[in-house]
Amino acid sequence: MVHVAAALTVDAAGRALMVRKHGTSVFMQPGGKMEPGESPLEALRRELVEELGLVLGADRFTWLGTFEEDAANEPGHRVLAEVFRLTVDADEPVPAAEIAECRWVDPADPGDIELAPLSSRVLLPILNQ
Repeated sequence: MVHVAAALTVDAAGRALMVRKHGTSVFMQPGGKMEPGESPLEALRRELVEELGLVLGADRFTWLGTFEEDAANEPGHRVLAEVFRLTVDADEPVPAAEIAECRWVDPADPGDIELAPLSSRVLLPILNQ
């Protein structure tokens, strides 16, 4: 089991932010693994600074829940994600560190990109409700 914190990040138009790590083809929500002693929100805020240059106060995040699905980049593993919703301006995120690319997608029609199971089966459908 891979335990992570993730951000279901949207812009004012309702598009979802998806990221792709270097050396992979799968797009997913931004976030990452918690370090010892870190809460999920602390880990997520740290990851967003490192990966996308987003410095955001804790009050900007809304807890959505804990979700489990097949891991995208670790075959045979599952991911347990502590997920928070977040709204940012479309021009704010800038890929850095292990993030090769970020892309805004329509949650109802993300296009021809390959999505992580957690994104396609669980998180993007939340935005379509």
